[in-house]
Amino acid sequence: TSSFSNGNCIKSKKIAKTSHDNKLIKQLNNNLQNHKTGKGGKNRRRGKGDGEEAKRELEFKEEGQEYAQVVRMLGNGRCECFCYDGVTRLGHIRGKMRKKVWVTAGDIVLVGKRDFQDEKVDILHKYSADEARNLKQYGELPETARINETAVDQAMAGDGDDDDIGIDFDDI
Repeated sequence: TSSFSNGNCIKSKKIAKTSHDNKLIKQLNNNLQNHKTGKGGKNRRRGKGDGEEAKRELEFKEEGQEYAQVVRMLGNGRCECFCYDGVTRLGHIRGKMRKKVWVTAGDIVLVGKRDFQDEKVDILHKYSADEARNLKQYGELPETARINETAVDQAMAGDGDDDDIGIDFDDI
């Protein structure tokens, strides 16, 4: 007890570093550097999909551009587009939009015409349903333009109420 009373017995001990201790310290440092110190994976970095897009300015067509509706997806970043000048063309999704903006059948898009290939266009911008409705109100899209409808929906709408398939059960 006398050793505690004078305070000299409790001294700061220096830890003698051995080669084994050095190896452990190096391993810990390497693990800390190589380990991703984040809070989640790829999906967290991508952000939460609240469905609330930031209000963006409506893009109107310029010279050499046209509005179009995607008729069907062909794969490899290509699709069949019905341009509102009356011509169906092969559309190519630009690299900036690939894997970021999902283009599907029925979407209204802004395409850039190619000077050297009239049958091909490049998809420059995809309009949301609200933006497409605004374009229709401003008179940029024709009144016959159907927003958010695929080719199947349009074909079914064209049939009308004719559900008769040619079988008359009274004859059987």
